[in-house]
Amino acid sequence: MEKQPPRQLPKLSTLFLAIILGVLSGIGIFQLASKGLLPVGNLPKIEIPAPQKTVSIVEEENAVISVVEKVSPSVVAIGATARIFNPFDPFSVPRSQNNTIGTGFIVSDKGIVVTNKHVVVDPNTRYNVVTRDGQKFEVRKIYRDPILDLAIVQIDSGGLKALEMGDSSKLKVGQTVIAIGNALGQFTNTVTTGIVSGLGRRVVAGDPFSGTAESLDDLIQTDAAINPGNSGGPLLNSAGQVIGVNVATTEGAQNIGFAIPINSVKKIADEFIEKGAVSRPFLGVSYRFIDRDVAILNEVPQGAYVQEIVEGSAAEKAGLEVGDIITKIDGKTVDGESVISETITGKRIGDTLTLTVWNNGKSRDIKATLQELPNQ
Repeated sequence: MEKQPPRQLPKLSTLFLAIILGVLSGIGIFQLASKGLLPVGNLPKIEIPAPQKTVSIVEEENAVISVVEKVSPSVVAIGATARIFNPFDPFSVPRSQNNTIGTGFIVSDKGIVVTNKHVVVDPNTRYNVVTRDGQKFEVRKIYRDPILDLAIVQIDSGGLKALEMGDSSKLKVGQTVIAIGNALGQFTNTVTTGIVSGLGRRVVAGDPFSGTAESLDDLIQTDAAINPGNSGGPLLNSAGQVIGVNVATTEGAQNIGFAIPINSVKKIADEFIEKGAVSRPFLGVSYRFIDRDVAILNEVPQGAYVQEIVEGSAAEKAGLEVGDIITKIDGKTVDGESVISETITGKRIGDTLTLTVWNNGKSRDIKATLQELPNQ
């Protein structure tokens, strides 16, 4: 048989070149097909996911920006005018200096502003209101409500835009809120955001500018930063409605601030706007609530332990004494912090309350005729 010549193997360089050409051809065909330039039937369609998280963040930021732009012109600084003397020159002329001590917001185009009582607590101090655009107005009338740490001031200015009031009874824990105020009395129109952290809180609130402190009930708790100087500013929802009045922060803690629910403010503000004054019923007691556990531990009934009675008040005239425990008011069991205050708020000046009182193992019923709350 005739021998066949030996088969020659392709060179490695030729084989490598062929592989490269094949890969490049495949890529080219795939790109043409993906652009619709080649009729390839079974190529997989590649979908790029939309950046949902980025879109969500942008929408949230835009909501906050929109609220701030809408309400900021109606948020004002509360200032106090002080007379400054040069201690080294007894013949020098004293000069006036205005210091920002708090925040307020417009509730009527008649020049009615809501703030905290502790911001304008001194009746001998001259207060003023400064708008965001620098307009300054002297305060000519102040109503101080000691129960809510609320004050309503009036200035001689028309045309200021009032903020829209919301409904604090519909608040939910976790809801987004925005606070605006003059942080530390020097950083004007500071904006902070957060959520509703809790509802129905009770705190003892103090103010470093005035040195005052008092107990406040049924407050909104928020983690939006509230600093001294923010007092009296609005707490807003994402629609730009006022749902609270910023009132306090907690010393030694972080991200814990409090606000008065706006529903507690509406009635008082509306009466002031309509009549130029506010009349509220007043019993005249200071008390500490005794809950069920404390009551059982001390073998006393649950209720309001009377700590102080205002001289000449309805409580004193009715025979209420320090150390009494109010267990019922108009037939309602005093089983919560706000039962007494809510009952009194629903009454009118001159109405009579029936109080069931316990002391030293004995109960008695007394009647108290409500008086007008003195303006402080």
